[in-house]
Amino acid sequence: MTLNLCVLTPNRSVWNSEVKAIILSTNSGQIGVLKDHAATATAVDIGVLRMLGLDDQWSTMALMGGFARISNNQITILVNDAEKGSDIDPQEAQETLEIAEANLRKAEGKRQLIEANLALRRARTRVEARNTIS
Repeated sequence: MTLNLCVLTPNRSVWNSEVKAIILSTNSGQIGVLKDHAATATAVDIGVLRMLGLDDQWSTMALMGGFARISNNQITILVNDAEKGSDIDPQEAQETLEIAEANLRKAEGKRQLIEANLALRRARTRVEARNTIS
């Protein structure tokens, strides 16, 4: 009744453990994954990964975009960056969000606007991952 979840960034393994279920943010919306889920590959959006542990407690992780493969009760998520919700300093995350909001207001030109919007999405995701810890 478990899934093996592995979350990898280019530099490290962030998570490699069994879970009962996950809720994953993809480019086409959120998907829930339970045991015996159909095999699939999908793009992962900037968003919060929610994981139901074997202890029936939910935990979170901020994911910064990438890809996921689900097959034979194995979930492999390759992302640009990931941070466990419990490792995020709430004060630092809130300060980063406020800076990102200010930078978006000051952005000039298409490139600055795109970069500021991405920074804001990443900052919001970190705050959400930290604030949804049960």
